[in-house]
Amino acid sequence: MTELPVVAAVEQTRVKKPDWLRVKLPIGEEYRHVRGLVDNYKLHTICESGNCPNMGECWGAGTATFMILGNTCTRSCGFCAVATGKPDPVDWDEPQRVAEAIHLMKVKHAVITSVDRDEIKDGGSIIWYNTIKAVKSLNPQTTLETLIPDFKGEKENIQRIIDAAPEVVSHNIETVERLTRQVRIQAKYWRSMEVIRTLKAGGMRTKSGIMLGLGEKKEEVIQTLTDLRDNGCDVVTIGQYLQPTKKHLPVNRFVHPDEFAEYREIGYQLGLDYVESGPLVRSSYHSEKHVFAGLGRKEWEEGSR
Repeated sequence: MTELPVVAAVEQTRVKKPDWLRVKLPIGEEYRHVRGLVDNYKLHTICESGNCPNMGECWGAGTATFMILGNTCTRSCGFCAVATGKPDPVDWDEPQRVAEAIHLMKVKHAVITSVDRDEIKDGGSIIWYNTIKAVKSLNPQTTLETLIPDFKGEKENIQRIIDAAPEVVSHNIETVERLTRQVRIQAKYWRSMEVIRTLKAGGMRTKSGIMLGLGEKKEEVIQTLTDLRDNGCDVVTIGQYLQPTKKHLPVNRFVHPDEFAEYREIGYQLGLDYVESGPLVRSSYHSEKHVFAGLGRKEWEEGSR
């Protein structure tokens, strides 16, 4: 009888986070105020659902990124902490509740995102339209960024966002083309690029985001920045991917702040209008600055002199 070799069990070790990814715990009066509004109005925020490392800073400043159409997504992206499953029915009162919460927060800039609702014929675009209109009606002085899904690339649904006319429309490409199938299982790289192109053709100020640390190569990141530019993207955010749970994609590596600084330089050299790049950067981080055309490029040019 041949004896089989004994293989020792190997424990999966998680890479220790570097010091530059340490953040303060959320505290303070303004944080508690936002916490109370979110709870009282039964709102969902991507800050919580996405385990955002900047929640303490943003909520402490009186801002939050609201997530509409529930907190259960019909897609199962390998990086995302939002729950996947069968969503609850659409809540048609949600647009007004979001508008009222933003009014009570008295913020100058608000960000709204949503889960994917592929099971709905309109992809959730009608609720999106109603929410933008409700927010603008009750908060005419508040600028608004909307971080939208791809709506399966259906132009009619994308047009509803254009018709509602928020100041900024964002759709995240998330990763490089080679890793898209692995990272964004039900999404398509070039479909997302087409969404951005359609938004730009409709007169929108456009924005997208990329995560690093998933195994991408430098030349692939540069190509993605180039593709975004070529498809009409104005603003790009670049941040470190952080694994939400052990069930999600592992972190391939922690990217050093100097590399993020280099990608910021490359983005501006390619002609992008605003590049926000750093380990803790997320889609809505400092988004109030992304409204203004030319601001980022002006600051970069002045800093380069």
